[in-house]
This record gives sequence, C-alpha cells and structure tokens, in this order.
Amino acid sequence: MVFGSMSAARVAGILAQQGGVCLGMVEIVAAGDRLADADWQVYIIRCTDNSLYTGITLDIDRRIAQHGSARGAKYFRGKRPVEVVFLEGGHTRSSASRREATIKKLRRAAKLRLIETSGGMPD
Repeated sequence: MVFGSMSAARVAGILAQQGGVCLGMVEIVAAGDRLADADWQVYIIRCTDNSLYTGITLDIDRRIAQHGSARGAKYFRGKRPVEVVFLEGGHTRSSASRREATIKKLRRAAKLRLIETSGGMPD
C-alpha cells in the first residue's frame, strides 16, 4: 500500500481495519508529519559575484556549509556564498516553498528592498 502524506493515525487506522501489520510505517509517517510542521526558513545569500540566491532549509548552518563545499545547489559552481543577507523563519515546508517562489520572481531591486526593510538577519 502507498500512504502518501496521510497522518500516522490515519495509516494505523487503515491498517487496523484491513488487519494489516505496520512494521515501522507509523513511525516513518509520524516523522514526516513533524517535518511538514517544522520551522522551515527562507534565506537569501549574497555570492562572490554579488548575485543573490534564494532557498529554503530547516538548518541554515548546515545548508550554508553545503553550498560552500559544492554539495548544495548547482548555482554555486563557479561562485561562492559570501553571507546570508536575509533569513525568515516560522514557515511550514509548503509556505516556505511558496515564499521562496515569490522572492525568486522579484527583480534584484525588489529583493534588495526586501533585505533592507526586513533588517536582513535576525539578532
């Protein structure tokens, strides 16, 4: 059976109704539920060529390290991240993805205004 993004309780209920055995599936689905509601962050990085890269993550320090070591996005091949200039937390995976898409559609001047008006990085 494929359960997709059902809650752990729903999966357990379906399996119980069908007399099925759930060898760890509930734990896997429950972990997925927690990730969906976790504190996703939207970030903007200024690069060595002064370009701006927008992305999302659960762990900004890990993600920056990935970008810096060429294990992150292909965008960073030939350029390096310099600093995180914008960080916005409090998102679900879904809302972070939507916010990222909105920011990526902005022209550079609008991104710079966003960075300036938001204060960039939280204290």
